[in-house]
Amino acid sequence: MTTKMAIRNIITSQLCHRIAKSSISIFIPPFSTRNSPSFSSSAASHHRNLISLCNLFLRYGFPPSKFPSFLKQNEFLLDSSPLEIEKSFKILLSLKPSQEFLVSTVSGCPRVLQLEFLEKWQLGVVNWEIPNITSIAIRNVLEISRKFGLSPDDVFKCVKCLKGSGFSEDTITRVLENVPLVIMSSEDKICSKIDFLIGIGIQRREIDRVICLFPGFLAFGVEDRLKPLLDEFNDLGIRLSEVKREVLRNPVALGLENGELSQCLEMARNLKCRVAIKKDIFRDGEFRAGYNVKLRIDSLRRHGLIYRDAFTVLWKEPRVILYKIEDIDKKIDFLVHKMKFDVQCLVEVPEYLGVNFDKQIVPRFNVIEHLRSSDGLGDEVSLQDLVKLSRLRFYNMYVKPYPECEKMYGRFAGDDVVGRNCHTAGMWKLFRPQQYTESGEDVKNVKSYMKTLP
Repeated sequence: MTTKMAIRNIITSQLCHRIAKSSISIFIPPFSTRNSPSFSSSAASHHRNLISLCNLFLRYGFPPSKFPSFLKQNEFLLDSSPLEIEKSFKILLSLKPSQEFLVSTVSGCPRVLQLEFLEKWQLGVVNWEIPNITSIAIRNVLEISRKFGLSPDDVFKCVKCLKGSGFSEDTITRVLENVPLVIMSSEDKICSKIDFLIGIGIQRREIDRVICLFPGFLAFGVEDRLKPLLDEFNDLGIRLSEVKREVLRNPVALGLENGELSQCLEMARNLKCRVAIKKDIFRDGEFRAGYNVKLRIDSLRRHGLIYRDAFTVLWKEPRVILYKIEDIDKKIDFLVHKMKFDVQCLVEVPEYLGVNFDKQIVPRFNVIEHLRSSDGLGDEVSLQDLVKLSRLRFYNMYVKPYPECEKMYGRFAGDDVVGRNCHTAGMWKLFRPQQYTESGEDVKNVKSYMKTLP
């Protein structure tokens, strides 16, 4: 390291330390070569340039607490002229007059501050003719263009192609927000993906909605991803009309990995469960059944289960396939954060996901928590005991001996226990003839009739 660089690092670190300590007002003492004879005139120039940069960034809304680390990670800015950087700021604000846009764009990709690059973009966004384009879309386009050396004309050609394909402004914005690398695609590649959708029976007027709901579709290759996926559907015996119906209902289904639906559908076909449950699983066709399995697998994996364990849970408790994903997430969050069990317990006790949350899980947990806090609980209750015990057995073990838990449990409060232990009246009692009291005249008539008999 040269002496010049060492001096610059010392000055920069001292200045950044002062900035980090003060988020409201910053006082930077003047630099004097008299008090520091070892510093050269170049160091003094660097000091003045650094002060100007700091003031400039802070004036345009950059948080003082984050600026030191930002400057340390992007030391090339120390060699830039404050005048040029301010011009770059003004060009960025002309694209989207928002301080949040400016700060997020520069923080995410500081290299966009190159003045020569931004000068080409002064009229670039205006030519797109998308008045409501979002800050995220513009930022993504600038980052990709700076990284791969694209010009505004290259981006304009892509936007023009998307418009010519019938995409609305909202759809184009969604594409630039989620898959900005599309701007590097040729017109032929974009058209080939549209032709693929037409090939499975989707009308042109419906394609805009499909892409708007699932813009990631444009990132897939036709030959290496989409056509093998369609061949897989065909091998599974799924008709093209069913594929079209499911894609229109949920276009994200086209994001399936090759072979993923085959595994999920095979498991669903081989489930050992009640006929009524299996009938409900396949009620809307095999594609929907396999895809529902895939969604539940993904939900369990997000909570920390590996792929094999997630399949095990569904295999042991098939009813989970019929439950909403929101309900599954709610039960697992309660299990991990409230009940303090490890998510791995679901592999041993998958029945937890099959019981009612409000009527069984919460009341039982409240009873156990109350007994644990009052030292009324002997042995620790496992998740298996908490879930698999019958309602009456749980009541007799943990609720009946403790009157304060009656209201908390709620299932067998008061005299309801006695009522549940009594058998209902038999049919012979319900249809028994009504009894009438006998009068004296009735008795006299019967006796006179009996005397007439031989």
